[in-house]
Amino acid sequence: MNIKHENNRFVIKKENDEVIAQLSYSFENDTVLIANSTFVDPVLRGQGVARKLLDAFAEFARNNNYKVRPLCSYVVDKFNNESTYDDLKLDTD
Repeated sequence: MNIKHENNRFVIKKENDEVIAQLSYSFENDTVLIANSTFVDPVLRGQGVARKLLDAFAEFARNNNYKVRPLCSYVVDKFNNESTYDDLKLDTD
């Protein structure tokens, strides 16, 4: 599965360019990305595809020194329940 980064999203496409999975984001400001939504076609569900998209997004955020505001329910769940993404969380002092 080839994940591509294009137009503020990480996508997996079929050979005909149909998007079958994506994680989209936007910029809150110069230091914060907003994880807006995650979609995985039913044919791919249960195969860890959403996690692979999130990991690609997280790597992009880390490499570019962004923090992340998760709005997507999938990303919110992972941020709340896994320490893997603690370094990307916004400070909430």
